[in-house]
Amino acid sequence: MTDKIITAEEMRHYDSYTINTIGIPSLVLMERASLAVRDEILHAFPLNLKKVVIVAGSGNNGGDGLAVARLLHIAGVQVTILNVGNPAHASSEHQTQDKICQYYGIPQTTDLTSLNDATLIVDAIFGIGIDRPIKGTYADAIAKINNTNAIIVAIDMPSGINTDTGEIMGTAVKANTTVTFAYNKIGLTKNEGVDHAGRIVVANDMGTYAVD
Repeated sequence: MTDKIITAEEMRHYDSYTINTIGIPSLVLMERASLAVRDEILHAFPLNLKKVVIVAGSGNNGGDGLAVARLLHIAGVQVTILNVGNPAHASSEHQTQDKICQYYGIPQTTDLTSLNDATLIVDAIFGIGIDRPIKGTYADAIAKINNTNAIIVAIDMPSGINTDTGEIMGTAVKANTTVTFAYNKIGLTKNEGVDHAGRIVVANDMGTYAVD
């Protein structure tokens, strides 16, 4: 366990070092992260699994979400993937996870009404990378997420919260729990980030722990 709190740039540096210097592939890191999110969902919210919706952007945060969808599907949970990103901008890791989800036959949609009767929503839209105000379809999706009665679990950061300042970038998901990776992030500890993060769970090589 560590009390270290880092910026988005520091996290990108650690990821780059792990992938390029140590040699652990990015898809392996994605699988580790997604397993931690799956475990938190299954252990903390076993009564909220009737209908799980994974809201996935087109980057690696969305790729994490797709991997979580697959892991929950394998565990017998009813999962739907709501794609809100631009497929033309999908990262290679996201494309790989999407192919696997298609193999497993996990339902996918772009219809925001799929959130209407969700019992648990996984926010996998932006992660730590957001650096501009959220608008358009993304803002619509976040408004819809926040308008539900579902439990909301954010992957790494609640989408729309600045990783370094905790400020809202136009609009932001208000999560019940945020599962963040390697270290806690500054933006989860200050300004609006505190209220939007909910319970913070840090997942690293030593396991997972909750931040008091």
